[in-house]
Amino acid sequence: MGKPLNVGIVGCGKIVEQYLTNFRRLDSIDLVAVADLDPARAQAVADSYEGVRALTVDGLLEANDVDLVLNLTIPAAHADIALKAIAAGKSVYGEKPLAATTEEARQVLDAAKSAGVVVGCAPDTVLGTGIQTARKAIDDDLIGAPISATATMATPGHERWHPNPDFYYQPGGGPLLDMGPYYVSALVTLLGPVVSVVGAASHTRNERTIGSGPREGQKVPVEIDSHVTGVLVHASGALSTLFMSFDAVKTKSSNIEIHGEKGSLAVPDPNHFNGDVQLFALGAEDWETIPASAGYVDSGRGFGIADLAATPAGEEPRAGGELAFHALEVMESVLESARTGQAVSIKSTARRPSAVPLTELATTVRA
Repeated sequence: MGKPLNVGIVGCGKIVEQYLTNFRRLDSIDLVAVADLDPARAQAVADSYEGVRALTVDGLLEANDVDLVLNLTIPAAHADIALKAIAAGKSVYGEKPLAATTEEARQVLDAAKSAGVVVGCAPDTVLGTGIQTARKAIDDDLIGAPISATATMATPGHERWHPNPDFYYQPGGGPLLDMGPYYVSALVTLLGPVVSVVGAASHTRNERTIGSGPREGQKVPVEIDSHVTGVLVHASGALSTLFMSFDAVKTKSSNIEIHGEKGSLAVPDPNHFNGDVQLFALGAEDWETIPASAGYVDSGRGFGIADLAATPAGEEPRAGGELAFHALEVMESVLESARTGQAVSIKSTARRPSAVPLTELATTVRA
């Protein structure tokens, strides 16, 4: 009925600043409370944002004025916090992935369905003008029937810049589970759900050296495969190839490319909300930049919650639990295929989320 959605945040780590910046702009969201296992971190956030109070985690989950819990905890805690929030009758929006495993993620979705609350999940980058303009180009038949896609993420490792990179190299981490949600969610948004996968993976180093911060020079053990490749078979028949690496130094490839019978698209980084979409049409002499024609303009982390707030009751949000679960199963299955050497069928599906028209949300800069 036009009333802003009251949000409480659990987890006040590095990522929270991006949400705070956008919550200050979004008229449809009121941030009312924050919590963290470190009370000082929660208090620092509360002190920086007018009208927000710092609570314990249990206190926030029990607060009557919190409609939705934004879960910014580490991946291992995603399911636990989500289930507690749902048990308290609150909707949940989580950072990616939805949970550490599909088994835990299924518990979250089943609990939410029983409780009649809504589950949303990052990444909401797929709602920005970059991915949505590419999606509109496909829907407008600019490349004809999609045949294939490539998704490429190459970095020598997050330990070069992250002061506490340990979890990236522990079970539940790695390049696919860390960055894959952006790429797989984008591929499903562009090309539809996945029905089977084949994967392979490698492990090049047993330890990494922290490159910045108070722990600079310390060694971190590597317990996971740090380079993963996979082929995704979409229900449409299109084939997507994933290249996710914490070992490669750099790439000149587009983050995502979509190839069809009438043309090819270069799609911007799915970890960002905007960026140029380029088309090379059959018979053309060069790439053409397509003006932004769909998606939330000037968006950022948190716009997925605004989109959820505007979703009619009973409908699945665009950045919803269904898509997040499907993306998690795809990634989990790529890793399973890499272990077994066998193709893996995907049991879940996700409807291709509805397109986002070119939209400027109502914004007001707040203290």
